[in-house]
Amino acid sequence: MHFTFRIPLMALLIFGTATVWGQNMGFEEYNPTSTLVVPGDSVKRAKFPFVDIHSHQFRMPTQDLSVLIKEMDALNMAVMVNLSGGNGDNLKRAVANVKKHYPNRFIVFANVDFEGVGTADWAEKAVSQLQADYDNGARGLKVYKSLGLRNKDVHGKRIAVDDPRLDPIWTKCGELGMPVLIHSADPKSFWDPMDADNERWLELKTHPRRKRSATNPAPWEQIIAEQHRMFKKHPKTKFVNAHMGWFANDLDRLSQLLDAMPNMYVGISAVIAELGRQPRFAHDFFVKYQDRILFGKDSWKPKEFPTYFRVLESSDEYFPYHKKYHAFWALYGLGLPDEVLKKVYYKNALKLLPDIDPGLFE
Repeated sequence: MHFTFRIPLMALLIFGTATVWGQNMGFEEYNPTSTLVVPGDSVKRAKFPFVDIHSHQFRMPTQDLSVLIKEMDALNMAVMVNLSGGNGDNLKRAVANVKKHYPNRFIVFANVDFEGVGTADWAEKAVSQLQADYDNGARGLKVYKSLGLRNKDVHGKRIAVDDPRLDPIWTKCGELGMPVLIHSADPKSFWDPMDADNERWLELKTHPRRKRSATNPAPWEQIIAEQHRMFKKHPKTKFVNAHMGWFANDLDRLSQLLDAMPNMYVGISAVIAELGRQPRFAHDFFVKYQDRILFGKDSWKPKEFPTYFRVLESSDEYFPYHKKYHAFWALYGLGLPDEVLKKVYYKNALKLLPDIDPGLFE
C-alpha cells in the first residue's frame, strides 16, 4: 500500500524541518522555482536618470570613484547621495574627493555625533559642527536608527528621537535648507512575538540579532510616535522618512501621516517588496503622493536595483524578490505613469537638493 503525505508550508515554518517525500528540508531551504509562465522580463536599467537618495559609501574620502561611476552609469543613476559623510575632517575629505573627480555626480550628507548629550554645551557644539559641515559641502543630514535605539546621554538614559535637547539641530537644518533623512526603529515585526504569525520569521531566524522584546529598548509604537512628534515640532525643516517610515505595509496609515505632516517626505529604500505585493493600491498611493516620494535603495548592491525598476516601471506579474528572507512572496509591477516616475526618480530630489545639476536629467 502506498501513501502520499503532504506537509503544509506552515508546518515547515513552525517545526523548522520536515521529511517531504524522503527529503529532509527546512523552511529556510524551501524556495521553489515558479512554474507560472507570464509576459515580462528584468528591467536592468532605469527608464529615466535617477537620484539614489539613500546610499552609503563609508570609504568615500579615499575611494576610487571611477569604479562606482561605471556601476552607476550601467543603472542610469545620475546622482548618488552618500548618507555616510560623517563630520569634520572625514566629511571634508569625502567632499574633496568628489569635487576633484566627479563634482556633479555625488551629494554628501553629514552625520551628528550624539556622544555627550546632556552636557551643558553639547547642543551649541553640535550646531557649530553642523554649520562647519555645511560650509564644507554637506547638503543634508542623515540620522541613523541608533537615535531612539542605542544612543544614550551622559546619564546612561536612552535618547528619545524627540528629545528637546536635540531641537537646535533640527532647527539649524531648517535654517540651512538641509533636509534630514532619518531612520527610526525597524519593522514592527522585530518587536512582535517570533511565531507562526510573524511575516518576518525567516529573517529573524536567519538574523537573530534583529529580534527585540516588546519593550527593547522601548515599544515600537513609542519610538515611531517620538519621530512624528519631532517632525510636527519643526515644520520648517524637511524630513525624509527612510523606509517609508515602516508603513509601506499600511499605506492608508501612511497617507494620514503625510496629510498631517506636510514637511515629511518618504524614501522607498528596503521596502520595495511591500509595494510590489499591492500593485493597484500602491499605484494609486504613488499617484496621489507623487510629490513626496523619493527613490532610494540603501545597501550598495547593483544587482538588486533591477527589482526596484521592475516594480516601479513595469506591469509584470508574479516575479521574484531578490531576498527570500525579506519577502518569500512574489511581486507585481505598479506600472507608474512616466510623469510620476520622473518625480520619484529625480524631480522630487531636485526640489530638496537644489545643488544637484539639473542638466544631468535633460
